[in-house]
Parts: sequence; C-alpha cells; structure tokens
Amino acid sequence: MLDGFWFLQQPYIFLILGVIFLSVAEVEIYQGKAWVRFNGWVYRSKEPKWFWRQIVVLCLGGVGLIARFIYEVSGPAN
Repeated sequence: MLDGFWFLQQPYIFLILGVIFLSVAEVEIYQGKAWVRFNGWVYRSKEPKWFWRQIVVLCLGGVGLIARFIYEVSGPAN
C-alpha cells in the first residue's frame, strides 16, 4: 500500500524540484525579470548579464535534478 506522500520520497523529489526550477526559469524569462539572491529583482533590459546568469543557474539546476532522478530510477549500470 502506498502512503499519501510517496512522491516526496528520495528519487521523486529530484524530479519535482527539477520541474519547479525549469518552470520558474520559464516564468522569469516571460516576465523579463528575475529574482537574484542578495540583489533583488533584476530586469532583462537593464542588467542582461545578471538576468541571464540567473536563468542559466535555474536551468542547469533543473536539468541536473532531473538527470539525478533518471539516474536514481534506472539504477547504476553494472
């Protein structure tokens, strides 16, 4: 029997967080502003370097977490 929070266990949390990171990156690209830690909101038109750096960090984090999920589910190759 599955408990109610099976999706919060070890491998599935990586998938959930990865999708959340990619979704946040998509929303921030659409809005044209990104929340940068210790710097507040950064706008694409005013500070493109900081904006795109934050988007890259979110995308790489999301892809990395999804890759970790795939690795955990498929198991190490022997």
